[in-house]
Amino acid sequence: MPPSKPRRVALILFNLGGPDRAESVRPFLVNLFTDPAILRVPGFVRPWLGRLIAWRRTAPALENYMVLGGKSPLLELTVEQARNLDAALNAGGGEVEYRSFIAMRYWHPMSEEAARAAKDWAPDEAVLVPLYPQYSTTTTGSSVAAWEEACRKVGLDVPTTTLCCFHSDEGYAAAAARLLHTALEEARAKLPAGTKLRVLFSAHGLPESIVKAGDPYQWQVEQTVAAVLRALDEPGLDHVTCYQSRVTPQKWIGPSTEDEIERAAHEKVAVLICPIAFVSEHSETLVELDVEYREVAEKLGIPGYFRVPAQNSDAGFIAALAALVERARNSGRTLCSFAGARQCPREHRDCPHARARASERSAA
Repeated sequence: MPPSKPRRVALILFNLGGPDRAESVRPFLVNLFTDPAILRVPGFVRPWLGRLIAWRRTAPALENYMVLGGKSPLLELTVEQARNLDAALNAGGGEVEYRSFIAMRYWHPMSEEAARAAKDWAPDEAVLVPLYPQYSTTTTGSSVAAWEEACRKVGLDVPTTTLCCFHSDEGYAAAAARLLHTALEEARAKLPAGTKLRVLFSAHGLPESIVKAGDPYQWQVEQTVAAVLRALDEPGLDHVTCYQSRVTPQKWIGPSTEDEIERAAHEKVAVLICPIAFVSEHSETLVELDVEYREVAEKLGIPGYFRVPAQNSDAGFIAALAALVERARNSGRTLCSFAGARQCPREHRDCPHARARASERSAA
C-alpha cells in the first residue's frame, strides 16, 4: 500500500510591505493612505485625500529609502523568515507539510498574488500568521480583510485558522528578552561607569481616536512589554513604553519616542531603543530609529544611544513562531490568539474575537 500524502498546510505570512525600487514609493504610499483601515474618513473623500497625503510624503519617504539603497529590505527579510519557519516546521517530516506564502498589504507580493500561489499548491488548510505581534485593525485586521477578498476573487476555499496576535506568548517574549539582554550588556560595557541607562520600548503609534474606538493595539503593546520584562527578570530596570512614526496632525497615542529621548537627554540618561512592535528591520528601525532619532539624541547631548535589533530570523523567534503555528492548528478554532481564546478586555470592542461574536449575533 503506497504511503499517504502528507496534509498540506499553507501558512500565509502577513506584513506591511515596502517599495522595491524608487518608482514604487509613490504607489506604495497611495495604497497605504487609501486603505479605509488607515485613513478613516468618508469613502468619497478618501481617494483624493489619500493621494494628496501620499504626494506630500513621497519626497521625504524617497529620501529615507535612498538611505537603504533605494528600496525596503522588508521583503527579503520576510522571505528569509518564511524559509526558516518552513524548515523548522518540516524538520521532522511526518504527516504534515508546511509551506509559507507572503501576503504584503501595500506592495508586492500582495494578497491576490499570495492567494493564487497558494491555490496552485493545492493546500488542505491554511493558517493566517501576522508578523505583527499585537493586533490592530490597521495592520492584522486590514490584512485579513484583504486576504479574504483575494480568496473570493481567485476561488481559494480551504479550512482556515487565523492567529490574531501573540503579544504575550512566552516563547516570543523569551526570544525578545534574549535580544534585549545582549543589547543591554553591550550598551553598559560601552558607557562610562555610573552612567544611567533607560530602555525605550518603541512601537509604531496610532491616532488616539482609533484606540478610543476600541482598537486593542495599545493595550497589547503594554502586555508585550510586561511579558518581555518578566522574561528578562531584571527588577528595577529603568524603562518606558513609547510610540513613534506619527504621520498625521491629529492626536496620537503617547508618549512619543522623540519626547522620551529628549527627556532622557535632559536627565543625562543614556537610552537603549527596543523595537517592540516590529519583528523585521525596515525604514522605521533602520532610518527613523538609527538615523533620525540618533541625530536628535546626539544634538541634545545624550550620554549614549543604542538599539536592540529586530528579530528578523533569530532562531528563538523562529522557534516561537513555529510553536504558535502548531498551537493555532491544534486549537480547534477558526480564530485564536496565542493563548486560544480572546485576551483583550471587554472595552476593546475592535478585538477580532468581539467582532466575530457580533457578526455571529447579527447572522442569527
